Amino acid sequence: MIVKNAKFELTAVKPEQYPDIGIPEVAFVGRSNVGKSSIINTLCNRRNLARVGSTPGVTKEINFYNIDDKLHIVDLPGYGYAGVSKGKKSSWSRVIETYLNTREELKLIIMLVDIRHSPSNEDKMMYGWLIENEVPHIVVATKVDKISRSQVQGRLADIKQTLELSEGIKLIPYSSETKQGRDEVWGEIDSMVVGEEG
Repeated sequence: MIVKNAKFELTAVKPEQYPDIGIPEVAFVGRSNVGKSSIINTLCNRRNLARVGSTPGVTKEINFYNIDDKLHIVDLPGYGYAGVSKGKKSSWSRVIETYLNTREELKLIIMLVDIRHSPSNEDKMMYGWLIENEVPHIVVATKVDKISRSQVQGRLADIKQTLELSEGIKLIPYSSETKQGRDEVWGEIDSMVVGEEG
């Protein structure tokens, strides 16, 4: 997909605040410091479309980005940041769960994990939810530029094993610095979301 016009649409915390223009949505989920904003910016060829938070775990809203009036990219609050109180964590999880459980426009979830680390318990819970609810998804391993090429296959194998990745689910190594994986991610979005919409 060639992105011509990517723009911030709105921020929401409740279903009645979500956009109502009826275009398909691709949601990004992952830990607070996994690089969600950076990957959204590189996918859209915009440096500051999604704001990169200076303090991980602060954002609790859902941000919607409009791509050529054909697609919404949805940035869900990050989970699992250790420096956040239990009360805040539970309020964020409600925001995330409400969106995931109620949003008819949601067509694909892109789950982000940091290639340098084994997936966390929160990652495993998130992936378990995707499988249990039969949500179309891919997994993207971010920050591949932070490790040597010789380490990549071993790290991907660890992620597959830890998450117990389902057969046929794409696991794409990605770098927001070099844009490695960008075309592959768009290929999945095109085939699983944009293509099916016609």
